[in-house]
Amino acid sequence: MALTVESSSIADGQPIPEAYAVHTPTPDGRSEFGGGDRSPHLRWSGEPVGTRSFAVSVVDPDAPADRNRMGVEGLSLGGDEPRVEFAHWLVVDIPADVHEVPEGAGGDGFVPQGRPADAPLPGAVSGQNGYRGLFEGSPDLEGTYGGWDGPFPPWNDEVVHRYVTTVHALDVASVGLEPGFTLEEFRAAISGHVLEEASIVPTYTLNPSLRG
Repeated sequence: MALTVESSSIADGQPIPEAYAVHTPTPDGRSEFGGGDRSPHLRWSGEPVGTRSFAVSVVDPDAPADRNRMGVEGLSLGGDEPRVEFAHWLVVDIPADVHEVPEGAGGDGFVPQGRPADAPLPGAVSGQNGYRGLFEGSPDLEGTYGGWDGPFPPWNDEVVHRYVTTVHALDVASVGLEPGFTLEEFRAAISGHVLEEASIVPTYTLNPSLRG
């Protein structure tokens, strides 16, 4: 039996509903803060013997490396654009007897300047997502964004973004991270402790030429 992950909110290979996104399309082909920004439901089963905790990560591997090129009139971000990972949700130390995160547990609605990194489940520890870096320098939006914040890919991006949603079965009860940890700290903390992983990969785009 292998570890599997499923969701009643999002589906592998399918567009993420706007209820879980930060930005939604506008009639002029641009985008706005119109999404529900609610964290998705996740459920998993089939973890290996020896699992002592779970971690959850939702990471976009398709984020443009240069934020100054995002949403620029007359500029198209093609497949050769340098890309980096962008975290949307990071959770560790989920107890081994827990196999589900309810919808909205990690965040429900966009909060300018960010929300605290509150745990979505008893015993768990939540990190920060990538919006701290994206909004740096914006007086109305700059801050530390804890918990979940959903998709907001540039409307001028020719790449449909993937949101790799992974449950990691770990061989330790705690990886020793404090609330608000980063993606880099997450990767380092779980390294060497992963017994098995399972993912679903929904998608999202704000480019009007790529939306179905």
